[in-house]
Amino acid sequence: MFSRLQVVSFRSSAALAQRRLASTKSLKQTLGEVIPAKQAQLKKLKAEHASKPVQQTTVEQVIGGMRGIRSILWDASVLDPNEGIRFHGLSIPECQDVLPPAPGGKEILPESMLWFLMTGQVPTADQTRELSRELAERGELPKYIEQLIDSLPPTLHPMTQLGMGVAALNHESAFQKAYESGVKKTEYWAYAYEDALTLIARLPSLSARIYRNIYRDRSSTPAVDKNLDLVGNYANMLGFGDNKDLTEYLRLYIAIHGDHEGGNASAHTSHLVGSTLSDPYLSYAAALYALAGPLHGLANQEVLRWQLAMQDEIGAENITHDTIREFLWRTLKSGQVVPGYGHGVLRKSDPRFIALQQFCDTRPDLLASPTIQLVKKTFEVAPDVLTEHGKTKNPWPNVDAASGCVLYHYGLREFKYYTVIFGVSRALGCLTQIVWARALGLPIERPKSLSLNDIEKIATSA
Repeated sequence: MFSRLQVVSFRSSAALAQRRLASTKSLKQTLGEVIPAKQAQLKKLKAEHASKPVQQTTVEQVIGGMRGIRSILWDASVLDPNEGIRFHGLSIPECQDVLPPAPGGKEILPESMLWFLMTGQVPTADQTRELSRELAERGELPKYIEQLIDSLPPTLHPMTQLGMGVAALNHESAFQKAYESGVKKTEYWAYAYEDALTLIARLPSLSARIYRNIYRDRSSTPAVDKNLDLVGNYANMLGFGDNKDLTEYLRLYIAIHGDHEGGNASAHTSHLVGSTLSDPYLSYAAALYALAGPLHGLANQEVLRWQLAMQDEIGAENITHDTIREFLWRTLKSGQVVPGYGHGVLRKSDPRFIALQQFCDTRPDLLASPTIQLVKKTFEVAPDVLTEHGKTKNPWPNVDAASGCVLYHYGLREFKYYTVIFGVSRALGCLTQIVWARALGLPIERPKSLSLNDIEKIATSA
């Protein structure tokens, strides 16, 4: 008899082999072939299992921010409390093994992750390069967007500017124009796809222009290079094109940060707004403003601030497990949280954190960096301190415990901008879901609310 681990391994290997059989078709053609099977699967679920319960909702969940309520169809990724994120069933290490990197590089290209999220199939290297070229062809900003961003005061938060730019891009929305012309519902997905791909292509140009306006005295942004991939262009437009290690890091970060199931605030917001048939630009602009909140996308900059404060107080020459432990306890006893530790769903170390740590372990300059060493040593101490403190359900690090610190080491030190990079990344998953929501004909989201009196009656009668 085979063990459960062997069975899972065989199934995973078979799935990988099947996914490797990608053809020379484009992403849109491949997606058009995948959609009918998912439509049939959904139709069967509705017909045979519509009345079956998924879970029971508790009072705590209703009044606690809907934590843990399973209520969103989100097919591309699933977040397990112990295993972490899986993309179409594959873990981050498995994705690193099979998804094509840039020529001469080792890290996942976001284009290959986008293809995989959209279709559930692993693209070939040639298909990935073709997608890179298509995105580059779509990547230049319209003049009116450049004028809009240039007209904004540099003191306006970069996330505010990003949301405004994304919303204004809907001036050219293919979905909006098709809807107004009366296109059939069965064709919605194709126009949503066009908007999604164009928005993903233009996010680096838009984000780089915001960066240069705020932090580089409005210096001119380089044009999109049709020979570069999405992140290669992004790094070049930011002014870091010569830093190959930073470019590789951004590829990894954006690829593995691109989707994290549908329950997080930005993903849920894009899903909710998209369910009204708002076009992908407006839907993702709303998601960006959810991402801008301190409890969501701003976390990585809070980690870096805290780490640098620790470094200043302790002194780089005095950083030991004991001095870190003392600083952790001072943080907790002052009523503050330890940023970068704990997660709303995860109950183990975030696999994304592990992937970023492994990236650091392969580069001598990162291993020698006091900031990166502090991240590593904090990881070796913090879980025990937080467990002893006893007020956290998860004492393990999430991705934010490392992500901003690596950017800082490579010279991208403007904290307020870090969430913009997160926004470039998360578009992969949110926009994939909008395309699929239109392909599956998902309805407008409309949960039922309850008053406190209603909740009390339900609770006491139970």
